[in-house]
Amino acid sequence: MSSDASPAPAKTPVTLREVAASAGVSVATASKALNGQGRMTAETRERIRETAQRLGFRPNSLAQSLLRRRSFTVGLLTNDTYGRFSLPLMSGVSDALVDAGVSVFLCNVEDDTRLAQLHVEAMLDKRVDGIIATGKRIDRHLPVDLANLRIPVIYAFTQPDPGAIAFVSDDEGGARLAVEHLWRLGRKRIAHVSGPASFAVVHARAEAHRDVLTEHGLPVSEPLLGAWSEAWGHEAVAKLFGGGREGAPDAVFCGNDQIARGVIDALRERGIGVPDDVGVIGFDNWEIVAEATRPPLTSVDMNLSVLGREAGLALLSLVGGKPAEPGIRKLPCRLVVRQSCGRPPGG
Repeated sequence: MSSDASPAPAKTPVTLREVAASAGVSVATASKALNGQGRMTAETRERIRETAQRLGFRPNSLAQSLLRRRSFTVGLLTNDTYGRFSLPLMSGVSDALVDAGVSVFLCNVEDDTRLAQLHVEAMLDKRVDGIIATGKRIDRHLPVDLANLRIPVIYAFTQPDPGAIAFVSDDEGGARLAVEHLWRLGRKRIAHVSGPASFAVVHARAEAHRDVLTEHGLPVSEPLLGAWSEAWGHEAVAKLFGGGREGAPDAVFCGNDQIARGVIDALRERGIGVPDDVGVIGFDNWEIVAEATRPPLTSVDMNLSVLGREAGLALLSLVGGKPAEPGIRKLPCRLVVRQSCGRPPGG
């Protein structure tokens, strides 16, 4: 006799985060209680263990391997003083580590070699399981040598040591997303305004801009390079539109959101509508800027939280004894579409 009944779906494993929440403690406390470590009352330890048993929690092997090694902490070094790039990246790192009961120890090294060395020594004193190094640009190394620490090191959004593992955003791919989007909207004269020529990403994005224009038979213009600022966006509009509207761009792809906001404000002052007359796209998807711009700004998002999560998972694997090939991993960007570009013809 046959049966049409489908097998019951497998249950999702209970996570350490769920045990901690149910017991009313932090993830780190729950992890230490279940593994016989840490200082806490016997009552707290027993409550956490009973909660884990009731929920059917089973510790994963990676968390166990971390326990056998050291401290349930990972160091995050950065010279991104404002946290523009390091904070979303840290969010992704924390998301990757939390279910293994691992905390993140953040240190801002600025651009001070002595300070950076002091922070590294403090991390080693705390017996961190590994270090993630990140920064405010991908073509500059942090002011400290991390090559021979005898603990795993992962680089994310900063220049790595030779033979290391690094994660960066795909700036060329992100720029292509922006320019292709403008082309699909029917824009024919797409200018590019970006930051200082001393940044590697400026050249990567400019090359992608040029390549897309060439592929679609559109006129190619040299990028305007200046500062990462709204003031430079204003100045660039004066250069692009100073001779009037004849032959002027009908779209501007900007190297960051601040430049884009300056471009939009300057166009408005000239009586040029965005997006009706000129479409504008930024880069970084800095939401506090992009969403406050009028109209709200379409922008390329570098997926820094995802990048941080991948860096965190890679570090966990190394700490767990799993080898990984050295090299740079480029992670794709995504385009966040808002109102600054308009709709395609007939759309």
